[in-house]
Amino acid sequence: MKLFNRTLSFVNELSLRLKRNRRIKFDNSNIKINLGCGLTVEKGWQNIDGSLSSVVSSLPKFAKKIAYHLTGAKNSFTIDEYIKILSENCFIHHDLRTGIPMDDGVSEYVFSSHFLEHLYPGDAQVLLKDSYRVLKKGGRLRLSIPDLEFAIGLYPENKERMLKNYFFINNASNNFSNHKYMYDYDMIRSILANIGFQNILKSSYKASDFPDVERLDNRGEDSLFIEAIK
Repeated sequence: MKLFNRTLSFVNELSLRLKRNRRIKFDNSNIKINLGCGLTVEKGWQNIDGSLSSVVSSLPKFAKKIAYHLTGAKNSFTIDEYIKILSENCFIHHDLRTGIPMDDGVSEYVFSSHFLEHLYPGDAQVLLKDSYRVLKKGGRLRLSIPDLEFAIGLYPENKERMLKNYFFINNASNNFSNHKYMYDYDMIRSILANIGFQNILKSSYKASDFPDVERLDNRGEDSLFIEAIK
């Protein structure tokens, strides 16, 4: 099974590399982009992800059923829920370490929840710069990431939780699952400001007029929420 998973991961990685330089065109210039979406998606958004689920989202039902048993989706969703999510939402299979596969200034909103920490710092900055690029002037970015300050605050009483949940997540069969870095508010604010973002503010769980935030926000306890404007 481990060999099969590694082979599947290799094939997925190869597919992502072949797509890295593409640009997807849209008739609508007011699109909303959800980066590193996993299965936290919403209708009306372009949900971009490098996962097997995004690959099979446009395939027949039998392919979705197979994928269900090969992913971690079975830990959170029934098979019918999984198929419904993939069938009713727009997924784009793409490696976000290489940027966003869209033209400049096409989006009013860019959202990302618990994805940035899965990138090495250099790749994360590439993605944030590309988020700035694809946003229209005045467009908004909303980020949700594990809060470094919260994680460190677990030490020493909850040391094992701190290490297991934040600093040493290690999935040998799926490199995308592993945490590469963490941020506190000052760190992420500095990065966004250097890119050119304005009005960088700390937000709260589901407390914003950002579109669909009540359904897209998750993990309120340990998350840092930030919004910024281009």
